This record gives sequence, structure tokens and C-alpha cells, in this order.
Amino acid sequence: MKTFFTLALALATATVMQAQDYKVETFKTASGKDVNITLIKHATLAIEYQGYEIHVDAVANYGAQPTDYSKFPKGDLILVTHEHGDHFNIETIESLMKPNSLLFMNQRCFDQMNKGMVLRNGDFRQITKDISLKAVPAYNTTPDHLQFHPKGIGNGYVLNIDGLKIYIAGDTEDVPEMSNLKDEHIDVAFLPVNQPYTMTVDQAIRAAWMVQPKVLIPYHFSKTDVAPIKQRLEADLSGIEVCLRDMQ
Repeated sequence: MKTFFTLALALATATVMQAQDYKVETFKTASGKDVNITLIKHATLAIEYQGYEIHVDAVANYGAQPTDYSKFPKGDLILVTHEHGDHFNIETIESLMKPNSLLFMNQRCFDQMNKGMVLRNGDFRQITKDISLKAVPAYNTTPDHLQFHPKGIGNGYVLNIDGLKIYIAGDTEDVPEMSNLKDEHIDVAFLPVNQPYTMTVDQAIRAAWMVQPKVLIPYHFSKTDVAPIKQRLEADLSGIEVCLRDMQ
């Protein structure tokens, strides 16, 4: 069964379907091509565009149900936001790599894996003619949470795929640099919502107002009730479509 929802300005249409036991959201690019985002669990995503495969924070054994990556294509582009075990696993990454795979990560992940390329906050890479990547800040700001994700260590990522812009925030709170993303015209944003490591519901709502994505998908929320994010943003007439999905 498929459920359809329409984005503002008719920029994209997302389709929810079952594939390999995971939900897949399909968005249209500016030229009408499909970008399929598989919501695997927690902070783990797989993105496909015209046969080009992208894996984000691939961790097979996090949570109650292991992810069978033998069911997934190997990665042309593999992204890691930071070094914590629910985002970074060397064995899983190596299982997804091909000889020509591009692997980007922060310095701490590189120091452990000694493979791939380091991206720092603000770095930009043109990956293919249609795909570019920018690393953006991801860190804690609450005084007694600073040790979890210090400033300047981890990355969020903005993927531009044929004009469709996807913001994958990584582990972060509502940092002031998010206000810069409003000018990026983000189509789809993944924002983390769990305590004490990332954002509260209030912070996620503030982050959404700063970023102004067309579609917001809360992720990395563990046992946090994220339903109020949808209720409050709709009540505030934000214009942001909030899609609640099971990411556990």
C-alpha cells in the first residue's frame, strides 16, 4: 500500500512503501528524478538516486534487530557523522565498500579506521555532476551536555541531489549555525530528538523554524515522544510538513 503526501510548491512527492522490511520515502528532484531514502533505524539511512547508492551512519548491530546489509547494494558514497557506536561501525562500513567507494567522515573516525577522507565543518565536495556534499556543524550547547558532542568534532551533512537538498543533522542541538541553512532551501531535514545526547522537543521545533525545510522527519529519538513536534508546528502554521516514522 502506498501513502502520498504533497510538498509545498509541488517540488517533490514522497511515497511510503515497504522495501526490505524498511519504509522508503521517495522524493522528486528538480528535474523529476526519484530519490529514494530508506529509513533503516535510529540515525541510519540509505539513499538511492539513479542507481547511485549512498549510506549514512551505517551500523548493522545497533538496537534489538540487526540490519542485514547483504540485502542492500554496496555504497558509492558512504557518510559518517561522528565516531559514536550508534553512528560508526568499521565492520559494517567495510562490508558496504567497493573498490571505488567514496568514504567521508570526521577526523576521529578516520583516526580509528585509517581509511576514507576527512571532512570538517564547512567543507564542500562535488561528488558527481548531480550530487554535492557540504559538512555543517553538529554539537551540544547545553552546559552539562557539552561532553557528548563537542563543537567542531562531528558533522551534519547537506546533500544536494539534482537540486533536491537533504539535511542530515547528525548528533546536535539547535545550534545557531542552523539559521544559515534557511538560505539553502532545504527540502528534507532529519533532526535528532533524544535526551541527553541531542535535542529536546522544544529544541527540535526551534531548529525546524531556523532551517525551514519543506519536510521534517524526526530521527534518532529512541523513546522520546516526537508527536508534539508535528502537532505544534502544524498549529503554528509553519508550513513545514512533519512526517513521523518508526526509526527504532
